[in-house]
Amino acid sequence: MVTITQLHPHFMAEIGDVDLMTPLSGVDVSDIETAFHQHSVLLFRDQPVTQEQQVEFSKHFGPLIPTTNYHREGEKNRLRRELADVSNIDSEGRLLAEDDNRRLHSQANQLWHTDASFKHVPARCSLLSAYEVPPSGGETEFADMRAAYDALPDARKQEIEGLVAEHSIYRSREQMGFTGYNEVARAELPPVQQVLTRVHPGSGRKTLYLAAHASHIIGWPVEKGRRLIEELIAHATQPEFTYRHEWRTGDLIIWDNRCTMHRARPYEDLAHRRDMRRSTVSDEVNTVEAARGAYAKAV
Repeated sequence: MVTITQLHPHFMAEIGDVDLMTPLSGVDVSDIETAFHQHSVLLFRDQPVTQEQQVEFSKHFGPLIPTTNYHREGEKNRLRRELADVSNIDSEGRLLAEDDNRRLHSQANQLWHTDASFKHVPARCSLLSAYEVPPSGGETEFADMRAAYDALPDARKQEIEGLVAEHSIYRSREQMGFTGYNEVARAELPPVQQVLTRVHPGSGRKTLYLAAHASHIIGWPVEKGRRLIEELIAHATQPEFTYRHEWRTGDLIIWDNRCTMHRARPYEDLAHRRDMRRSTVSDEVNTVEAARGAYAKAV
């Protein structure tokens, strides 16, 4: 039977007494899913999973989103297609150069975001495993968007109800000075629309849905919408809603992209290796389409 230790007053828990390197029992899977819906971010210590084991564990949460090389055409992958390489090493194990396209593209991961909100069908959850960590820095911070929504004044909740934002990967990357997208990439990832608030399916709680990918509010002047998004992100990332994780080799964390944000913290990436591998599970439906479906059922 798995054990659950809460690490933050609002969210984040450590799961113990489970081995992700062996097939899980139905009871363990059910207990982990229940904890996931309640705590939204789960930490598993001492789990040096192989690529295959990470993929198999990830499948318990839904269909995986395959990775693409839309920003680094022609680069050789060192991981299987279901895993995103969020390390600072190339396919030969060498540190990425200062001007490497993948390194520059990844700088935007230091902005608060939720994974794949720039896709029509965004991510349900992500699983990140630590194969090698630097001696300092490189932490990941998480923000609890359900608690952040609960803390909003009623007037603000009413103001943002029903709003839709345009999300684009180009919005987040341009904030960090990266514009190296070819026409194939731009055709593959056009801007998409996502709701600003949503009901979290696993808990029934209302949550903010924000990211650095969010460009503006549909139907509002661009700058007014961007101010609102920036204000909400600032509110949601106050210390009382956030948790910083210091990685150890063998850590695996799963987080719910529907009700959290996260960001990577800097480290000396030109001097120290950081080998991290992410699997991403699809949410299977666009948030605007899901909200319309819920409205249709209600009436």
